[in-house]
Amino acid sequence: MRVTEQQEDGKKKTRILFFGIIALCLVLAIAAVVVVRTYELKNVTFTGNTRYTEEELKERIFTEATDQISFLFYLRMKTKGTEEIPFIEKLETHMPDSHSIEIVVHEKLITGCVEQMGSYLYFDREGIVVESTRERLEDVPLVTGLRFSQIVLEEKLVVQKESLFQTILNLARLIEKQELEVTEIHFNSDYEVTLYVSGCEVFLGYRENYDVVLATLKSVLSSAEGRKLLIDMSNYEEGNGRITSTPLVTEGDEAGDL
Repeated sequence: MRVTEQQEDGKKKTRILFFGIIALCLVLAIAAVVVVRTYELKNVTFTGNTRYTEEELKERIFTEATDQISFLFYLRMKTKGTEEIPFIEKLETHMPDSHSIEIVVHEKLITGCVEQMGSYLYFDREGIVVESTRERLEDVPLVTGLRFSQIVLEEKLVVQKESLFQTILNLARLIEKQELEVTEIHFNSDYEVTLYVSGCEVFLGYRENYDVVLATLKSVLSSAEGRKLLIDMSNYEEGNGRITSTPLVTEGDEAGDL
């Protein structure tokens, strides 16, 4: 008799435990449905991005299953963040409402790059190397013809001749200011400068500063009307000096003044 009572008692406790577990699962399921419906991520907006498209950023940032729940994604970004993304300094995340996420992209300031052993090392306006990648950004000037005695990530470039360092930074600053589509800044053995820009080779020569000549270059390129030319501005001074051009590709064009 005692055994039977104990068995009944055990079965009763098992039933209570079973129904308790079912009830708990139901509560959790209902809670999950409420959370999903309340915080389902429907809208993602990016601002400040120029290096990557929104789709490329989404692929890199939204990497976990829970990222489709807005507040879980927001918490992850605030506490854990995401993997390093080349050319991105930081990502600032906001949740304006329960279904939306806003991401402000802070990109690294890139002034130019140098090539070393198949990789491109990008530096900022202070000459600090901020990124290393095999990806070549066409809108960032490549500096060639110089020897760099030190190229270390997050440290300043060390050039063979100290004065050249400031020349590189000034050229990059002026190129950005004048909105010139320069792909390469080349120094020859005499440290004379040639720019590769808009399909033309522009020989600037060696000078203390390049402000005047680069301020004029945009109108010179406009006069070239899309032709591929070797343009010599080495003797140009403000309001004085001859600019000559020679065709690079098209045969039959004669050298002349611009």
